[in-house]
Order: sequence, then C-alpha cells, then structure tokens
Amino acid sequence: MISILSVNHLLVSYGEVKAVRGISLEVPNGKIITLIGSNGAGKSSALKAIAGATPYEGKLFFQGKLLKAEEPDIRASHGINLVPEGRSIFGNLTVLENLILGAWKTPHKKQRQTNLDRVFYFFPRLQERLSQIAGTLSGGEQQMLALGRALMTEPQLLLLDEPSMGLAPLLVQEIFSIIKKINSEGMTILLIEQNATMALKIAHHAYLMELGTITLSGTGEDLLRNPKVRAGYLGG
Repeated sequence: MISILSVNHLLVSYGEVKAVRGISLEVPNGKIITLIGSNGAGKSSALKAIAGATPYEGKLFFQGKLLKAEEPDIRASHGINLVPEGRSIFGNLTVLENLILGAWKTPHKKQRQTNLDRVFYFFPRLQERLSQIAGTLSGGEQQMLALGRALMTEPQLLLLDEPSMGLAPLLVQEIFSIIKKINSEGMTILLIEQNATMALKIAHHAYLMELGTITLSGTGEDLLRNPKVRAGYLGG
C-alpha cells in the first residue's frame, strides 16, 4: 500500500516539555488512520506539526517528497488541510462566505461551484443555510461547516482534530457517518479523536499514543479487541 504521508521520528517540544517523542507512522493513500489516546498524549501536537502549524524535528514525506518547514497555507497548497479542534469558523460571516474563503486557491468560478456542489452533496444542511451567520449554527452544523470549508481547498489529505468534541451522541454518529462517506469517495483522512470507540470502528489502521510515544498499532478492529485499549480507552 502506497503511503501519501510518512512520518519519521517526529519530535515536538514546547520549551523543556517534549509533547511528541520521536513517533513514526504511515498514512496509506485512500485510508482512514486514527490516533487515539488520552488528553496530553501528544496527538494534537503531532497533527499541528504535520499541518505546518508548529515547529518540529524529524522528517515528513508527503507523496514521496520531503516537506520543508513551511507555514500552514503552503502545506494547504500542497494538499494537506487541518480541521482544528474547536472548528475555527468565522462566526460573523455567513455559511457561504466561510465556504468561499476555503476556496482561496481556486480562482476559477466554475471549479469553485463544482467544489461547492461537492460540499452540498456531503452536507445538504449547509445548502439550506447559506445566508445564515455561521456563529448562529448549532455545534453540529458548525462542525459540518468546518469540514465543508476544508473540502473547498481540494485537499488530498484531511487532518481532523477531535471532530466530535462537544456534540450530542446523535450528532457524533452523523459526523462519523459523513467522515466515512467522504473517505469512501477517495479522501485520505488522519483522525485524532477522544471517542476512541467511534474512531476505531471507521479506521483502517490505528495507533495508540501515550505520553508522546506510540505504544500500540494495528487495524481498527485489532485495537477494539485489545484488552489494554478496552480497559483504558473504551470503558472496559
């Protein structure tokens, strides 16, 4: 299986604190890969490093090419897009304005409309709310908007940081169903998620992070059945 992203000995530090301690992992093209672990395990720091949002040591290879130390907009232009924890939508702008901002590297109106139609295919609710101020959307709708805006950048690798955070159980089910649908259309996804059960159910491969290191890896099903994961992260 060809990897779209290879992470080799990734190290992220904040002063004397080592948040990520030399991890290595592979993200095969067209698959959902998940990182699970408790708060403070280093998952978000790893994702931010991959997105270019925080300094790091080690080597990242995207589509076989070594990534330089670049800003997030440059990484996004390469095809790597991060949907951050907390969504980071523009709450004072409309749904449509948020989506159009995601199309910053798509100058042609016809292509922008094609991308919008694709977003509406995954998120028909957004099409019903195009003129609504984004800050007045429900939490689930704001998460849909954050995902839709990321899709407007035409990513090849989607980095998702805690997409179910703060959502009611039924909305969590809906968001994960949409993520699975997006993947089924060919999108490669690297997902970090506190809801380990949901993440492992949709993941092709999974890694367990503890205190900045990867301590376990396998298929999503493997980790769902693993006694250590069940006891520590799945509620027994």
